[in-house]
Amino acid sequence: MFRNLIALALFSGILSLGAAHAQNAQPEEDVTYNNAEVTHAVADFFGVTSEAAGSAVESIFAEQGRPVGYIYGGEAAAAVGVGLRYGKGTMVLKDGTRETVYWQGPSIGFDLGGNGSKVFTLIYGLRNYEQIYQRFPGVDGSAYLIAGMGINYQIGHGMTLVPMRSGGGLRLGANVGYLKYSRKRKLLPF
Repeated sequence: MFRNLIALALFSGILSLGAAHAQNAQPEEDVTYNNAEVTHAVADFFGVTSEAAGSAVESIFAEQGRPVGYIYGGEAAAAVGVGLRYGKGTMVLKDGTRETVYWQGPSIGFDLGGNGSKVFTLIYGLRNYEQIYQRFPGVDGSAYLIAGMGINYQIGHGMTLVPMRSGGGLRLGANVGYLKYSRKRKLLPF
């Protein structure tokens, strides 16, 4: 009988620990965006059909999964071998956080021209919105003759950012560089 009481107490303790863990754990759906939500946001932002936005979003979801947030905004960039890029946007996280962010960065490569773009960036691996304020290295290729669209990846600090750009200008090339995300606009991209 004494063994049965001990077994019952242990079993009850294990059940209550499991219940407490289940209450504290948030399902992935609560902290990440699904494909339909992102497709709708991309289509609205770029002013394209859901089908056009869906094909780009679907390939990113296949590689990266569900993002915790996104940044939408605009940027301008120019290069003659060495380039600069400046942008401003709004970061939106699934938990309701909204923050204005700026980005700026240098690049170097076989790159010539200038462009202005609307940018929609998917965010992966961000656990706290403050983590966005740092440098993210990346490789970029551009081909703009009046209009163009491109996707690249920026990976660092356990996070991945996937900017989708659509814009216009006259630019051709490939470069390597970084973007530094900040709370305030900065003239120097360092």
